[in-house]
Amino acid sequence: MKTIILIDDEQRMLDLLSLYLSPRGFECVKFTSPLLALEYLESGKADLVILDVMMPDMDGWEACREIRRHSDIPVIMLTARTEKPDIVKGLKLGADDYISKPFDEEELIARIEAVIRRKNPGSGSLSFRGLVLNQVSFELAYEGQPIALTPKEFSILAILLQNKNKVFTREHLLSSVWGFAATTEDRTVDSHVRNLRDKLRKAGFPVDENLTTVWGVGYKWVE
Repeated sequence: MKTIILIDDEQRMLDLLSLYLSPRGFECVKFTSPLLALEYLESGKADLVILDVMMPDMDGWEACREIRRHSDIPVIMLTARTEKPDIVKGLKLGADDYISKPFDEEELIARIEAVIRRKNPGSGSLSFRGLVLNQVSFELAYEGQPIALTPKEFSILAILLQNKNKVFTREHLLSSVWGFAATTEDRTVDSHVRNLRDKLRKAGFPVDENLTTVWGVGYKWVE
């Protein structure tokens, strides 16, 4: 189970974040004070920090700076401030991503998963019925024959193979693959999935049996 530290001076926001994250298998440790959270980080272990910017005792930027002095734990800034200089400031201080309030639950989960995945890239390979995806060399092959993918196609396939039988919305894939401040439209995901299918089909892999469309929702990889 992944542990996420939540830091926000509003208890209501902490409870809302926990309400979204706990059912997804995350253990939430909540703090209304950045100072208490920093004390916890000195000895406690966690996989990610979600950090509000506007707080009275210590703002999120200063807290992020302090975290980075001692730890490389992933940090996502959470704030109502959406001006580009504020976003750039947070990223320069070491934040890994930035989510604006109000936020969408699916986008929040997707960004958390994407940041954790970037910090902890899978070693070795993912295999499925002759299909081998090497996450270190970013290479894909079917029965020993290489298949050339774009970085986005590779990322989509990796997400699906790592989460077989789980449905991913287009919005989730956008946030996970295109990352921070993605302005890409849903149909771009459809285009990449279509190209991915074509490449796998041309290589002889029975992709239509596995990469399925869940109409009105998104995509999933069926075992």
